[in-house]
Amino acid sequence: MALDPTKHKDWEIAEEAESRMKTVYQLAEELGLNKEELLPHGHYVAKLDYRKILDRLKDKPDGKYVDVTAITPTPLGEGKSTCAMGLVEGLGKRNKSVIGAIRQPSGGPTMNIKGSAAGGGLAQCIPLTPFSLGLTGDINAIMNAHNLAMVALTSRMQHEANYTDEQLAARNLRRLDIHPKKVEMGWIIDFCAQALRNINIGLGGKMDGFAMQSKFAIAVSSEIMAILAVATDLRDMRERMGKIVVAYDRQDRPITTTDLDVAGAMTAWMVEALNPNLMQTIEGQPVIVHAGPFANIAIGQSSVIADRVALKLADYNVTESGFGADIGFEKFWNLKCRFSGLKPNCAVVVATIRALKCHGGAPIPVPGKPMPKEYMTENVGWVESGCGNLLHHIETVKKAGINPVVCINAFYTDTKDEIAAVRRLCEAAGARVALSEHWQYGGDGALEFADAVVDACEEPNDFKFLYDLETPLAKRIELIAKEVYGADGVSFSADAQAKLKRMESDPELKQMGTCMVKTHLSLSHDPRLKGVPKGWTLPIQDILTYKGAGFVVPVAGAISLMPGTASDPAFRRIDVDVETGKVKGVF
Repeated sequence: MALDPTKHKDWEIAEEAESRMKTVYQLAEELGLNKEELLPHGHYVAKLDYRKILDRLKDKPDGKYVDVTAITPTPLGEGKSTCAMGLVEGLGKRNKSVIGAIRQPSGGPTMNIKGSAAGGGLAQCIPLTPFSLGLTGDINAIMNAHNLAMVALTSRMQHEANYTDEQLAARNLRRLDIHPKKVEMGWIIDFCAQALRNINIGLGGKMDGFAMQSKFAIAVSSEIMAILAVATDLRDMRERMGKIVVAYDRQDRPITTTDLDVAGAMTAWMVEALNPNLMQTIEGQPVIVHAGPFANIAIGQSSVIADRVALKLADYNVTESGFGADIGFEKFWNLKCRFSGLKPNCAVVVATIRALKCHGGAPIPVPGKPMPKEYMTENVGWVESGCGNLLHHIETVKKAGINPVVCINAFYTDTKDEIAAVRRLCEAAGARVALSEHWQYGGDGALEFADAVVDACEEPNDFKFLYDLETPLAKRIELIAKEVYGADGVSFSADAQAKLKRMESDPELKQMGTCMVKTHLSLSHDPRLKGVPKGWTLPIQDILTYKGAGFVVPVAGAISLMPGTASDPAFRRIDVDVETGKVKGVF
């Protein structure tokens, strides 16, 4: 008997459910996997040999492809992972063959305010502790591969500063003439560490490295994480790894990992990470975990490999995109689907009454502080006003030609009249609407949700991209800003304009996708602007180049690739039972 989520914390519910978990061997048998296709990491977590699975099932038709996205979230999040797990459980209750494909959480938010990304209540991915604390080491592999590129760069800069051309040649090196103020990459760590955003390195003598300014970003923002998300196989990953631009020389020519002779060694760190991870929901349905979060500063998608495997093994694959439909779904639509060639059947837009009230005029919740009392009482007016944001995201999904399903992620303070208002407005906009109580009741609470998704998947759609790759970069950015965010236009800083000019003359860059960096807390670049802001221009401060991933990355507004740790982070409440070794307090 599952614990009551109204009386117990998520980690307590997960711990109790883990006493009844299926082993990975049971999951593999139910999925029809061959023995050699399962790579166990203990009894309850495994990796999947994607190459063997995809080769064996290459002629099998794909299942239905469902993406879970959301409205613009409050700072507390709207439960996409919870809804994804709830939908998998609901489809399981309907006796559908289903797999979830979700992203691995970053140690930054897990140890900070947001916590893990396993879902919540009776709709979680388990076992919770390994899921939240490194899993099978994919993010660690990304950190090692990424930081190895920085080791190669900084050591080369030191040697070039200390040796003549003849001395370099004697060491089988050529002078790359790297510009110390044009280093694109920094170091990465999987924590929110604001103290490392801007650093000086190489202090001391000439044997202590090359002295220069540098920086850290959070691990999941690395281009290598993006490569893991979009790579189709090891050959593709190796080719992409060699294209990563680390810096520019004094003639403004790119210096790549290939130039530094480090791309092969970087790929060596990633061989095992390319295999996706197998876990399960609280109710025992299989879940594939692969790639990382943060669609505001990264691609924020589960991997193409995970989706391809899931679509061959099950009749329904429920995948997830980061944050709201303006950034997570937009990248699923115009980047991930373009890279994978997969066509979605349905997209779920998650909404909570709490977030709709926030967009409709209620006080904005602050992480770590009590929820304002206004959220505990009925206010249909706020909900109706906040639905403007929800309707905007519905229209974004419809522009992709995909059938939208609105999931009202239920909470016990929601009232019948507030829910009725959401149904009325969304149905008038041409979207299916389902109330789901998966958090409290698991799959039994998600049956209406599951039925709505099944119905939407049966309808044909007219999937199409927002732009083709022949569209100039400036025009693409403008299309995304106007058609997805609702901006009046776009402005470019002097630095962004200079980079844009260079990129527009590079045929290779013209063929790359566009991966926007923008706050997740507003449709605009300003996190303070809720609802559907009007009369604003999207400011592009910088444009980064991720040649390995195949992206150009416009950076909108003031946003950091390294989040900060708050004053009351989650790690203060995490501990270990020294008698059993069980971790307590991860949520």
